[in-house]
Amino acid sequence: MEYRNLGKSGLKVPVLSLGTGTFGGTNEFFKRWGETDVKEAARLVDICLERDMNFFDTANVYSQGDSEIVLGKAINGRREKVILATKATFQMGDKPNDKGSSRYHLLKTCEDSLRRLGTDYIDVYFMHGFDRYTPVEETLNALNTLVTSGKVRYIGCSNFAAWQVMKSLSVSEKNHWEQYVIYQGYYSLIGRDYEQELMPMIEDQNLGLMVWSPLGWGRLAGKIRRNQPLAEGRIKSGGVVGAPPVTDEFVFDVVDVLDEVANETSKTIAQVSINWLLQNKTVSNIVIGARNEKQLIENLDTTGWNLSHEQIQKLNQVSRQAPIYPHWVGER
Repeated sequence: MEYRNLGKSGLKVPVLSLGTGTFGGTNEFFKRWGETDVKEAARLVDICLERDMNFFDTANVYSQGDSEIVLGKAINGRREKVILATKATFQMGDKPNDKGSSRYHLLKTCEDSLRRLGTDYIDVYFMHGFDRYTPVEETLNALNTLVTSGKVRYIGCSNFAAWQVMKSLSVSEKNHWEQYVIYQGYYSLIGRDYEQELMPMIEDQNLGLMVWSPLGWGRLAGKIRRNQPLAEGRIKSGGVVGAPPVTDEFVFDVVDVLDEVANETSKTIAQVSINWLLQNKTVSNIVIGARNEKQLIENLDTTGWNLSHEQIQKLNQVSRQAPIYPHWVGER
């Protein structure tokens, strides 16, 4: 397993991590992703550790805390062998302060995550989204408190606009507080918006990207093909709810080329899709999902080989997106 620095931190992490949105599945939204119980989760953790992949990513909002509970039980007795990431910000109850990135909410929700995970520290703590109603200074001061207290080791942000990341970094620098070291965001062959605003910012600030949904809500998992009925699974059961819209024709065009490259490399469509992401130098880590052992092993086999320059160019060409303003204005 290849290891890279987690953004601008000194922490070495495997290039793949296991996302645990499938753990629990105890509400309607996350049930579409999966319903992995403790026994199944422990087996997936076993496989990951056997393959030298020790990074696990969750969030308090996944199944309203049940994903953290299942993951905590699955790693019981081997906490020192793993790197844990979780997140906060989104709605966790029906009270006014049960969401957001206020000091009040973050200090409480961090304690809740520690309890559910069965640990006394979190390796990487992400703000799951930008809270426009809380001053950036309040959020970052609270995160600095969590780091200095030893409850959190590194902080990151997810789903922020580029200007929101830059403002946060500036506030932390000004006040000599802990800075975000990693950005977690959506990036795939059918979702390349990241490249236009976020990627230049990440390069400039020496951050790194931790990719979520590298298969575009499962649409690049090999189950969608032109002129074929939709296979049973997450997508057919409604698992693309919340996904950014893309036309069927665009997906089919990308999958056609993925099929071609997969045949050339003797790999699967999913493996080619993830390997394409690994060629991007700003990528620190890719969060892979798995509903079962077979899917996990397939995704783990995306490392240890590289697409050729010609294959990358073919995939770049078919998946290219029109630039947004002002990026279509010629540079001087």
